[in-house]
Amino acid sequence: MSVTDEIKARIDIVSYVQRYVPSLKKSGRNHKACCPFHNEKTPSFIVNPERGTWHCFGACAEGGDIFTFAQKVNGWDFKEALRELAQLAGVQLRAQTPQQKGEDEKLERLRGLLATAADYYHRRLQQPDAQPVRDYIFAERGLHDETVSGFQLGYAPPGWDFMLKELRGLGYNDEEIIEVGLVARNESGTVYDRFRNRLMIPIHDPRGRVVGFGGRALDPDDNVKYINSPQTPLFDKSRLLFGLDAARRAIRDSGRAIVVEGYFDVIQAHQAGYHNVVAQMGTSMTEAQLRLLSPRLAKRVVLALDTDEAGINATRRSLEMARGVLERDLAGKLSVDMRILQVPAGKDPDDFLRDSPAEWDALLESAQSVADFVIELETADLSPNSGLLDKQAIAQSLLPILLASETDLLRQDNIQKLARRLRIRESELLAWAKSIAPASPPMPAVPPDLPPEYFDAEYDAPPPDADQPPPSKIAQPASLRAAEGYCLSLLLRNPHLLAQVNRKLRELAGDNQLLQNGPLRELGADDFSSSRYRALMVHLQESLQQDDLEPLDFLAQRIDAELQDELVALLREDFVVLSQSLRGNFQVDLSDIVKSRRPAQRPGLDLLNELISRALQLRQERLRDERVDMQYLQEEAQTEADLDRQLDDRLAIEVKLSVLAKARIDLAVGRQRPVASGPVSQQQELARWI
Repeated sequence: MSVTDEIKARIDIVSYVQRYVPSLKKSGRNHKACCPFHNEKTPSFIVNPERGTWHCFGACAEGGDIFTFAQKVNGWDFKEALRELAQLAGVQLRAQTPQQKGEDEKLERLRGLLATAADYYHRRLQQPDAQPVRDYIFAERGLHDETVSGFQLGYAPPGWDFMLKELRGLGYNDEEIIEVGLVARNESGTVYDRFRNRLMIPIHDPRGRVVGFGGRALDPDDNVKYINSPQTPLFDKSRLLFGLDAARRAIRDSGRAIVVEGYFDVIQAHQAGYHNVVAQMGTSMTEAQLRLLSPRLAKRVVLALDTDEAGINATRRSLEMARGVLERDLAGKLSVDMRILQVPAGKDPDDFLRDSPAEWDALLESAQSVADFVIELETADLSPNSGLLDKQAIAQSLLPILLASETDLLRQDNIQKLARRLRIRESELLAWAKSIAPASPPMPAVPPDLPPEYFDAEYDAPPPDADQPPPSKIAQPASLRAAEGYCLSLLLRNPHLLAQVNRKLRELAGDNQLLQNGPLRELGADDFSSSRYRALMVHLQESLQQDDLEPLDFLAQRIDAELQDELVALLREDFVVLSQSLRGNFQVDLSDIVKSRRPAQRPGLDLLNELISRALQLRQERLRDERVDMQYLQEEAQTEADLDRQLDDRLAIEVKLSVLAKARIDLAVGRQRPVASGPVSQQQELARWI
């Protein structure tokens, strides 16, 4: 039994979910409640103890097992969920090497050092000599006591060694204090406090641990208004968002993240009750910062940067970064809706929130789409007398951003807007767009690799009858695990083909947006029932959203020991031999394993069609499970009070969509029933398959 299976066997998913959803009540064979991840009045969140799964049939449309619930409710990645659940279950994870253990202990000691420093700065704010600082915080900035305490604002005295002496007295040595960036050493070897006579703002990682500081100058003659901690083992400002630890739940619940420029923009927003606001901590947003927000927490990201020239330039750079991310998002997973908010009257968000906090929501609704913003910005100086070359230059600078969306309808709309603004024919603009559009990744002429032979016999068994309830997934039947493993092994060997699978799903959905966003959305972790396969799928998607490393090299560096064995098993056909060579320890370089002993190719196999067929069959299995749960909820809704009629109507639509998706998948994989000739409407198609 694997570690993940042992954890599932020891922790009852119902009891675990009830820790976060006290209203979860037994209802027939399932348990149900209002979804904890969005606001709703009628319960659409169910937990199935037989399968060990949960699912929201409301706005979230998400589900999974105990690991995915722990990740979503706590904002953890798989590694964090594994560690925390293993501890709760009393399951021993693989022992760390002495080197790993030493490194973890060192980092933990450095975190303790920073937490101590934050507490020291905060206590110094209460001392008599800090009265001018308190006047600035309360009178000029308008902050409240609770806000100051919540963000643990502090004061660094003007001396050269206040913090140095404090930390030395607690047993920390100079090298440790230098390593976290609290003190510096000059050329003569003198060690001194980095932050002096500054208002101190602790910066936390997404888990709420202090990793660095921002210091605002209190002396008006100080040339540098803000300084941050330098790069350290714990602090990398390009990979952090200020306030994310406090904003995470609000961002997840609302599905919207507001990105501002400064610390006090965030602090003022949270004080006003707008908790989904974070700051980018730099001159522009980075790819790593964007990925902290989307797709894990937010579907919409609003950039509310300053409206001065520096703020506009920062917005430009952020949009260029986002465009590059979207272009490289071959898995189609990011799908971020980015908007631009311009605060009126030359104010920054801090000023606006102090003066007009009640108008913030209305202001957010006025945020422009990226297309509208960049078209308005770049054509502001265009005169009626501007020539074709000027217009072409503007078009060629804007088209890469306007074409970043994968939705054909949005791309077409963006081009039409620009054509009207430039007063040129749309056909000309389309020709320019075609000349700079990125080329699609080439398709392999010959399948480079094939999965292990032992997957085939189990997977080729006829699928269970669609009207029968699915088997228990806690035990994970061998046929299901083999099917998922086969599909995942194909993807791991040929990650670029994931884009083609997603393209096929979009083709099956056609113009039906409900299908595109529902039962025929892109292949993802939800299509796998195994916790480890789900985690590997997430890492695979992440590997396709970066271009520094080859996907398998990226995976080899990112995954932990629990997933390493699973990855090797999927990439090598003879796992028994490998296990014997490892003797229970991962002593072999994963990169060598990835590149060695490829399975023999099977003549005549069309790799792309094989992968699409297997992926669609996995989707069929997932839809079958969801229909069983939806039909059960329907039965309950129909027997209860009028309060559940709305849920009943919504579920009826979802069931019909699922059946329609099943019909289209059946046709795609060659299991179609006889159909009448001639065009068929969606209503006719639904009626035929219900």
